[in-house]
Amino acid sequence: MQNETTQFLMIEDDSGHSVLLKRAFKRCGVVDNLSHIGDGEEALRYLGGEGEYAGRPLPDVILLDLNLPKVNGLDVLRAVKEDVGLKSIPVVVLTTSSNDHDRDTAYDLGANSFLTKPVEYERFVTMIADVRHYWADVNCHSNARFNQDAA
Repeated sequence: MQNETTQFLMIEDDSGHSVLLKRAFKRCGVVDNLSHIGDGEEALRYLGGEGEYAGRPLPDVILLDLNLPKVNGLDVLRAVKEDVGLKSIPVVVLTTSSNDHDRDTAYDLGANSFLTKPVEYERFVTMIADVRHYWADVNCHSNARFNQDAA
């Protein structure tokens, strides 16, 4: 994957965190390929291609908050990893929680990473730059290739 083509889906309900994520990604050169969904129920509709999301491209990487309204992040993660068409998408849990139980449950459900959002802005930007670099430049994951090989 390359930065220009890697599609990120941010599932985050906190408007302040959303703004920080968008700014951090913009500083890393990711602008047009970052989509934002504000709650778990809408995220499931998006990922399922329902309603206004019919024909949407699947993301290459999902950034998932745990504390979401309507459907919590762990239930979204469970649904993604149980769906044959979605389970190959890497999910990076990006949360304020540092709870061991949340971390262990997320990994048990198939999360690829569990990151606690730092309070300091520069540390937050550095963390997002590392996430972007790993999932867009270093990791060789490709949904299209995986799905073709699985067919």
